[in-house]
Amino acid sequence: QVHLVESGGDSVQAGGSLRLSCAASGLTVSNTPMAWFRQAPGKEREGVASIDHVDSISNTMYPEFAKGRVTITRDSAANILYLQMNSLKPEDTAMYYCAARPSTGSWESNSSLRPAWYKYWGQGTQVTVSA
Repeated sequence: QVHLVESGGDSVQAGGSLRLSCAASGLTVSNTPMAWFRQAPGKEREGVASIDHVDSISNTMYPEFAKGRVTITRDSAANILYLQMNSLKPEDTAMYYCAARPSTGSWESNSSLRPAWYKYWGQGTQVTVSA
């Protein structure tokens, strides 16, 4: 049974940084397609970063708003997925979720930031950025 538990959310001022963690059980983060999503009140869930390791290559994908500010990484030994966020803005305020799905054997870049593509979800961790 797969369990994903997020942590690290906090209230910070604009310009600050946070590192979110997603502790996984029932899967191996080093060879599982995983991603971070966020959802603000009244808005749709959107992808923040995705990662997969296929044919000895680690692939990542970021939407435009996250490029240069966000980094997704994995700790294989601890089986934890991370999301490092820098230069935070008030518009980054949202609940952040970790997601995973069984591997397809190929890097699905076009799907990797779509919520519907993922099977397993954590409960989320709240990030609040004040101006």
